[in-house]
Amino acid sequence: MQDIADRVGISTKSVSRVLNGEPGTSARTTERVLAVARELGFRRNDLARSLARGDRTGTVGLVLRHSSTRFYENLIRGVDEVADAHGALVLTAGSHSEDRERSTLLALSSRRVDGMLIVPVGRDQTYLRAEQAIGMPLVFVDRPPSGVAADAVLADDRGGGLLATRHLLKHGHRRIGVVGASTSVHTVNERIAGYDAAIAEAGLTGDPRLVQLDVEGSAAARAAVLRLLAEPSPPTALFLLNSVCTIGALRALDDAGLAGQVALVGFDDFDTADLLTPAVTVVAHDIVEMGRRAAARLFARIGGEDGAPALDVLPTTLIPRGSGELVRARQVARARRSR
Repeated sequence: MQDIADRVGISTKSVSRVLNGEPGTSARTTERVLAVARELGFRRNDLARSLARGDRTGTVGLVLRHSSTRFYENLIRGVDEVADAHGALVLTAGSHSEDRERSTLLALSSRRVDGMLIVPVGRDQTYLRAEQAIGMPLVFVDRPPSGVAADAVLADDRGGGLLATRHLLKHGHRRIGVVGASTSVHTVNERIAGYDAAIAEAGLTGDPRLVQLDVEGSAAARAAVLRLLAEPSPPTALFLLNSVCTIGALRALDDAGLAGQVALVGFDDFDTADLLTPAVTVVAHDIVEMGRRAAARLFARIGGEDGAPALDVLPTTLIPRGSGELVRARQVARARRSR
């Protein structure tokens, strides 16, 4: 860092702030520090300097949120398939907060991984600009980066929200409740945007009382759905923004004696969804393929592929299984009885 400080004409403390993504330096100084760092091949330790010389370690980092859901299992499977084909080892680490994400990514970088795949938890990844400037390939998965320009592989979350809501509207529902996680999460915002667009498209006015967000965990989702069902004009259908919320909603409907009476579409498939009665209608995307594409993009960058950051968006599909088609089923049954 002293070499960088001498070249730029600032203190080592200022250099440290830039390289660690901390505030306190001007944009011009930041750009100059990153340029000199790249030129000098700066790394945090002597071993890692070999990366700047073109040596590879045969390892890539994958950092994602602590979770045991099917989403992450399938994502890891897709990444592993591509890494194995390249003879590389995937070092998988979990993060649960912005601070943990930052410390984990910087630790992986200093340990000389050849590149990093990131499912971001934090709202700002500016601190990775220094890593990127000195040659660390980065690919973001499921959620786009903030503060750093990098490749990203995402799902069409907005399109999925449109599919789910249009499907419920098609079956006669006009009061559709929504339960999901924090709006600080990109996927939540996009799925809500799809929901809002479908509601407006149908000529309806959205009711904020039908939307329950900042819901974390199936127990909280269960409580949120019970609150919705207790409204004077409760929803006749539910759109759940992740599989954990879907499971909580199913428990709430069972508790309220309304299983099979309130239509339901969940985002992301889950084990046993097709075994329930009625089976759960979901919006799904190919998560294994998402992992494959992200890993393929990372290895292309590791291999020297240059160019502007690329955005790859995977389509979403609706899988009708019964829970999202309840109104139609009742209408058909009534029509048959009236014959």
